[in-house]
Amino acid sequence: MLHIKQAIVVEGKYDKIKLSSITDAVIIVTNGFSLFKDKEKQALIRFYAQKTGIIILTDSDSAGFKIRNLIKNIAKDGNIINVYVPEIFGKEKRKAEFSKEGKLGVEGIDKDIIINALEKAGVFCDTVSEKEKITNLDFYEDGLSGGPDSSKLRKKLLEYLDLPQLVTSKALLEIVNTMFSRDEYKEIIKKIRSIE
Repeated sequence: MLHIKQAIVVEGKYDKIKLSSITDAVIIVTNGFSLFKDKEKQALIRFYAQKTGIIILTDSDSAGFKIRNLIKNIAKDGNIINVYVPEIFGKEKRKAEFSKEGKLGVEGIDKDIIINALEKAGVFCDTVSEKEKITNLDFYEDGLSGGPDSSKLRKKLLEYLDLPQLVTSKALLEIVNTMFSRDEYKEIIKKIRSIE
């Protein structure tokens, strides 16, 4: 069982059951879109974001990204780590039908994939120093933003990192800063530029 000091925010009770088999962390369930009206749950998320920090782990579908954005707004003054599970198409065992977008939610993702996603997000390591951080200027100079082919290059990077295609440019910058040193990032940019 992994010890994680941050509270983990997930969408549903089955996500919580899955995470409870992996970690002893505090797990907060948003109950999907009901979080938009649940002021007590919002206050709880805000408390943990400021006290221990939070990890946002929502599904890779559009609903998961809407909930993720709400959580980021609720906890904007706290410490937030975004963890993204890859887009895996399939159906959870307990469900009779595929989800609207046909993607597995957190509950249906393999335990090792979740642990890998936590590692990629830097949950188990120290933060990068400010001088080593990859910046918006790096993204611009490397063609990931502000250019005619920026979206294609970002898509290649997302595919290379096995991240959902719905990840925004801003979120991608956060992700690369938790996953890689500046030198590692530059090597990856070289690699994805060579992919046709």
